[in-house]
Order: sequence, then C-alpha cells, then structure tokens
Amino acid sequence: MRGTSASVGDSVHRIDLTRDAIRLARTVHALLPDELEAAGLLALMLLTDARRPARTGPDGELISLEDQDRTRWDRNAIAEGTTLITETLARGSVGAYQVQAAIAALHDEAARPEDTDWPQIAALYGILKRMSDNPMVALNHAIATAMVQGPAAGLERVRELDGDERLAGHYRLDAVRGHLFEMAGDREQAVARYRAAAAGTASLPERNYLLMRAARLLL
Repeated sequence: MRGTSASVGDSVHRIDLTRDAIRLARTVHALLPDELEAAGLLALMLLTDARRPARTGPDGELISLEDQDRTRWDRNAIAEGTTLITETLARGSVGAYQVQAAIAALHDEAARPEDTDWPQIAALYGILKRMSDNPMVALNHAIATAMVQGPAAGLERVRELDGDERLAGHYRLDAVRGHLFEMAGDREQAVARYRAAAAGTASLPERNYLLMRAARLLL
C-alpha cells in the first residue's frame, strides 16, 4: 500500500491512513459482495498491513522483508486476508488486485524467507505484467525472476526497463540493481547502486536503509 506509506521525511508509515483505507475497503466489500476486485483490494490491504509491525526497528529504521521478525506479523490479518483471497479466486475472473493479494499471501504464509514460494510469485507477477503496463510490476517481476533463476536473469530483466521513461531517474531502479548485484557477489557495483538510490529518495528511513546496505558491503 504505497499510498499509505510516507514518501518523504523521516516517517515510514501513515497508520491513520492505513486504518481509514482498510475501513473503507471493508465498507465497499460489504456493499458490493459480488465485486471480486473489491474483495481482492481488501485482501491485499490486510495481507500487506499485517507485516507493518515488523517493518521498522526500535529506532524507526527500515527492516527488509527477509530480515523481519515474522513472529511480529499480524496472524489474524493474514488469516482473514488469505481466506478472503482464496474464496475470491475460486469465484471467477481474476483482476489485478486479486493477483497482488495472492502474491502478498504467498509472502505472508512463509514461516521463513527460504520457505517463500518464489516460482509461484514469479508466475503471478508474469500474469500481472500481462494485465497492466506498470513498470513497478516489471521491477518486482525482475526480483522474483532473480530469486528463481539467479541474479543474472534478474539483471537482464531490469536492463529491459532502462528505456522506460516512467522509471528514468527513479531510485527504485538503482535500489533493485544494488540488491541484484549484491546477490551476484559484485560488491563494488552493489555499493554504487545503493548509494545512487539513496541519493534519489526523499524518504529519510529509505535513504538510511540504502546507505546501511552499502556500508555493510564495505566491512
């Protein structure tokens, strides 16, 4: 739920907006129980917000998904969201919110990072790419591809996005490259990309996180 995260300044989450968004999504779903994308959106919100308690440390620092304490995830929200998306997917045509919720459910159901069903996530991102021409979806697909086929395959997919003007100068492009170069063992390139990404974000927690990733590779 990027729209309920702070994109500038020194905060990470807008909890008030998140709660309002989930409340409104519940209302829409209750009023339109046969609207599958309304159910998909509610499931996506629940499954994404379930990880919020573990996304930051005691000093407000960002914690990556693989490093999060999964015992802090909201299991009630995960159970509700997973049940909702499972029932919704069985009812007919599938929309983008439902696919995103299915991806979130696969992340949330993994007890450990190594238990994550990356092949299924990569396949779902492939479906999502065919549904909408969204460069951020393509970027996430590149990460999932790297987790299945290796960092070289992920970097190749990222290179395919270099000509997309919508991503020109976007810090997330450098951040993903930094992550993939780190996976590949290329510390020099990873550090350079992390630093470039840090220079491009207006969010202080994200900047600090990216600089920390770079600094850790220099130790």
